[in-house]
Amino acid sequence: PHSSTFLTYSHSSLSVVTPKKAALSLSLNSLSPLMLCFSLNQGMERVTISCFLLVLFIFSLADGGSIGVNYGRIANNLPSAVKVVQLLKSQSIDRVKVYDTDPSVLKALSGSGIKVTVDLPNGLLYSAAKRESFANSWVQRNVASYYPSTQIESIAVGNEVFVDPNNTTLFLLPAMKNIHQALVKYNLHSAIKVSSPIALSALQSSYPSSAGSFRPELIEPVFKPMLDFLRQTGSYLMVNAYPFFAFESNSDVIPLDYALFRENPGVVDAGNGLRYFSLFDAQIDAVFAAMSALKYDDIKMVVTETGWPSKGDENEIGASVENAAAYNGNLVRRVLTGGGTPLKPHADLTVYLFALFNENEKNGPTSERNYGLFYPSEQKVYDIPFTVEGLKNYRDRRSPVIGGQRMSTPVNGGGNVSASMSGQTWCVANGDAGKDRLQPALDYACGEGGADCRQIQPGSTCYNPNTLEAHASFAFNSYYQKRGRAIGTCFFGGAAYVVTQPPKYGKCEFPTGY
Repeated sequence: PHSSTFLTYSHSSLSVVTPKKAALSLSLNSLSPLMLCFSLNQGMERVTISCFLLVLFIFSLADGGSIGVNYGRIANNLPSAVKVVQLLKSQSIDRVKVYDTDPSVLKALSGSGIKVTVDLPNGLLYSAAKRESFANSWVQRNVASYYPSTQIESIAVGNEVFVDPNNTTLFLLPAMKNIHQALVKYNLHSAIKVSSPIALSALQSSYPSSAGSFRPELIEPVFKPMLDFLRQTGSYLMVNAYPFFAFESNSDVIPLDYALFRENPGVVDAGNGLRYFSLFDAQIDAVFAAMSALKYDDIKMVVTETGWPSKGDENEIGASVENAAAYNGNLVRRVLTGGGTPLKPHADLTVYLFALFNENEKNGPTSERNYGLFYPSEQKVYDIPFTVEGLKNYRDRRSPVIGGQRMSTPVNGGGNVSASMSGQTWCVANGDAGKDRLQPALDYACGEGGADCRQIQPGSTCYNPNTLEAHASFAFNSYYQKRGRAIGTCFFGGAAYVVTQPPKYGKCEFPTGY
């Protein structure tokens, strides 16, 4: 983590933070794995895995994001690169990001099947920017020589350049362009993308998320041309985001559960009516909003660093093994179970955890040396999963939330919204989620989920309009109401959201309780 300054939520005000850094369908053609699971649980008492979890895993396999890890080496007691690769494979971690192009590391990763992001350090930006020959040589020596045996998928040109004390910002875009041209020379530009990780300090504003904006002095000289470059090359913006820093500096106003993906009342963005249940999502959407403000809504994002320290100095509030395990474990679940952020619900995320090891030679406060998921002995600092399979047995001490809910949003697709009824909420289908998400979610809600779906059967009051969105909305709302409108019960892998006005489809009225 590096030094950063950014705005964050503080209940009713802005706070400047300056840290160091889802009718069982009666149609025979809608048979699904869920129905098979339902039958297994009826016929085999020994089957103990919840079908609900299985449904989440089905969603995940089709739509989930990806988890990687940062492999930093500022330490004198780390295992060899060969052993590190064995460790990564034993944990089924299939993406890794490194901070240089060390030959021993790239050779060890050869043939592993692990996708790799390499880094051109800030110190080489000037040379890469000023001399095409240097960029060509660097790509040939550090990328082309290893690819494709070592599955390099991207190059991070610099890291958090805008906070680099050596003032290398002006060299960033030319260096990115020269590195890309070198990839073109070796015909690697389609397989390997070029980007550069930014810190949240690049934002002028991040609260509310809908008002996210980049620092004015960086927009014309850096962000517009860089985002143009990312668009033209089919790349993505790399972002480093650390909710820990915001919590540490504002622990009196930011609830810990909000920072750790645990159940909480959430925070409504006054600008767009979206309700956020995690600080991470709020920070990411602030960056999406900043890009949108510049008309770059199409640019994707990869979170290249995020983490939580397991230990810190006395003044580093929240740094503990329990909190680190909760943050990273719940983050893995939130990413792998699919769905994007409240602002970008279809943008499944690739997220790199920081970091693989505790690094004993890092400077700064105690936390800097305690972000590791593993000790140098290769023992886990705390036990969290890194895969969908591993999530089956993972439990945080409190139930987490895995996405956002939209509040006070009109219902589309043939529905009408009547007058608001104070204190009531309903759950409706997200028409933009598509059939691939809505149908399995509908199957679950009317099956294992226990929703009352009799009214959406042929001849019943709510059968018309006979659309997937209308039927799913009725089923999702039944499920939501039966569970007391609890937080997290109107999500269905991003296929549903909450409204504060009663939806109506034809003559169908949605109940508010059972």
